[in-house]
Order: sequence, then C-alpha cells, then structure tokens
Amino acid sequence: MGGPGSELIGAEEKQAILEVIESGSLFRYGKGDDPRFLAKVWKLEKRVADYLGIRHTVAVNSGTSAIFITLHALGIGPGAEVIVPGYTFVASITSIVFARAIPVLAEIDETLTLDPADVRKKITPRTKAIMLVHMLGNPGYIAELKKIADDNGLILIEDCAQAFGACYRGCSVGSYGQISTYSFNVYKTITAGDGGMVATNDEGFYKRAFAIHDQGHLPLRQGVEQGSRTVMGLDFRMTELTAAVLLAQFLKIEDMKKKLRENKMRVKEGIRDVKGLRFRKIPDPDGEINTILTVLFPDAETARKVGEELGCGVVSDSGWHVYNNMEHFLAKKVTTEEGCPFTCPYYKDGVGEYRKGMLPATDSILSRAINISIGVSDVGLGAGFGITIRSDVDEIDRKIEEFRRVAEKYLG
Repeated sequence: MGGPGSELIGAEEKQAILEVIESGSLFRYGKGDDPRFLAKVWKLEKRVADYLGIRHTVAVNSGTSAIFITLHALGIGPGAEVIVPGYTFVASITSIVFARAIPVLAEIDETLTLDPADVRKKITPRTKAIMLVHMLGNPGYIAELKKIADDNGLILIEDCAQAFGACYRGCSVGSYGQISTYSFNVYKTITAGDGGMVATNDEGFYKRAFAIHDQGHLPLRQGVEQGSRTVMGLDFRMTELTAAVLLAQFLKIEDMKKKLRENKMRVKEGIRDVKGLRFRKIPDPDGEINTILTVLFPDAETARKVGEELGCGVVSDSGWHVYNNMEHFLAKKVTTEEGCPFTCPYYKDGVGEYRKGMLPATDSILSRAINISIGVSDVGLGAGFGITIRSDVDEIDRKIEEFRRVAEKYLG
C-alpha cells in the first residue's frame, strides 16, 4: 500500500539519509560556515518553490500541519466560514474546526472536485475562503473558482495534497490561489513517510506561515533570531532526514509522471468500450498526475456489485475521505466541553449543522464511482484494486481483463 514514491524508494534515498546521519546535524538549522551542515530543508524549500513557480515555501512535518498553518497564517478564526468539498480527506475539514472557524460543505461534480455552482450558493457574509481540493491528482475548476473568489473578495486556498506534480493550463497546481498546501506522506506522489509544504507568492502570508511553523520566528536560515516575533507559533518543523529523502524522491518525479500517464492510458483504453461505463471528468487532461482512474457506473447497485467482487468497494464507502463517514465531525466531537466553534455566538441560523445525506449530488456520484489504482494503492481512497507504478504490461493487461469481466457481468 502506498503511492508511487513509496514504490521507488531505493539506493538514492538510503544514500541521502546516510549523508545526513554522517553530518551529525539532523536539525533544520545549522551554522552556515559549518561544512557538516547540509541545509537539506532549505534546499528542498528552494527546489520545490522553483518547481512550482511560487516565490515562497515552508517545509513542515505533515500535510495536515500545512493546512493548519495556512488557515492561521490567513487569520481565519472565530466568525469565519470556509467552503470545502464534502469529498476530501478529513484533515481539510477538521483543520478549519481547529482554527475555530466553520467548515461549509459544498457539492462536488463528476470531476470529484468542488462544483463552482454550489460554491456560489454557499457564500455568505461570513465566508472568508474557498478551499479547492485537487482530489485524486486531478486539478479542479481553478479558473472558475478563482474568479468566484476574486469577485467576492475571498481567499482561494489550494489543497494539493494528492496532486503534487499536477498542472493546470501549463502551471503547477497551487500557483493560482493565494496560498497552497502539499503532503508527502506514504500515499502521495513523492514521500518521506510524512511531511508537508506551504507555498505562497505573498510575502506577508509567508512570514506568518514560517512564524506559526516555528515558535513565532521570522524566516531564518541558521537558527539565529532575525528581528522581533510578531505572532506566536508552535513547532511543525521538518527534519533534515525527511528533507533528504524528499530531495532524492524529487529527482524521480518526472519519470514517475511519464510512467503513470502511460499506465493510465493503457488501462483507460483497455476498458473504454465497456458499455455503460463512463470516466470521471478532467478539467485539464494534460495536467492530472494520473495516480487514480475513476470510473462511473449508471447506478449505485451495479457499482456496488462490481466493487464488492473486485474487492475495492465503491468510493462512497471509502472511509474518511467522504463526509458521511466522518462520524466524529458530523457529531461535532471537539476537544472542549464548551463545543467551540459550533457554539460560538458568531454563528446562528443553523450554520455548522451537519448530517448524512446533506450533499445529495456528492452522494449520488460517489455511490456510483469506483477508483482503480494506477499509482496509489489505498483502501482508504477506495483504491484497493488496480496496479502500481512498477506493474509491467502483463500485469496491467491481467487487471484490465479482470475489470472487464466483472464490469460486463453486471452491466449486461
């Protein structure tokens, strides 16, 4: 189980780790004139910034931390609402709660990303931001949602956890919103087991994000204080070991993308003529990262029968990526007895009320959808059937035949 990067861990990552161990400097800061200090975290931040075409990056310990930091860097808190899809990893939603703001769930469409039409309906005077999640490596409706955000004076946050390496109209995902987040855990494109990144072109957001990730410090390279602290922070720092592994993985990303595209096209062409089957909509087919192939069936019953026989189930049952399955969120199980933010006097008129079935379009789409693994094998994503980036042509063709046999059995 894991993403393409986890399948390709090898000698390069081992050598990178050994270099850091031998340096004796595992902390992200060190003296610039010390030849033993390798500055791996700084090098990773610079390399990712250049790759994304974004001015500033902050390397952190997880993708969840990146979202948490982002919301606080934007000043989102009590009295604010953030529009977020009902199909996303739970951290996108719970990070909003931990900022003491209210998640406003919006529908997806057959891209499996935010439906711009429903986003418009969900905007209120309290709305501060739209969080666009590029689910399963597929860039969402960036242009449309950016226009909605700009027209309403809102911030567009891009959650690119599952889409590092993806593009939209020739530019990297994450470069369109005011701020973006990435994840490097085991199920993502490149991985060090865990890790994350915040990226922004805004100098002010960058300084706040850096401060929040490291006890209030301004951006510093050598562990030496530079200026006065302007905001309190915590500790979400990345270590030199994590950065070393990610730098080694980063060198493999273009080959990964090429292989994923080839493999997905082979699977897609192999099942394209199955009667009654449709593929997920892709706003920019040239830009997706190709880790998952999502297929849509005519009805939920057929999809469920196929999913059960293949052993992957349907997407609607795939755990904490679907709002209906986030029982602790639906029940508002926060950490305080007072129930903040849901009991906050800022919020009235049923704001912050959640229930199963509240997003009927999302429910319908996900109940008819099956995810076929191309590069990410994750039961939690409903991607328990398929191939890996290491699969050869024979294995790919066997999976194609297996899928065709089961799908045609129930589609008639």
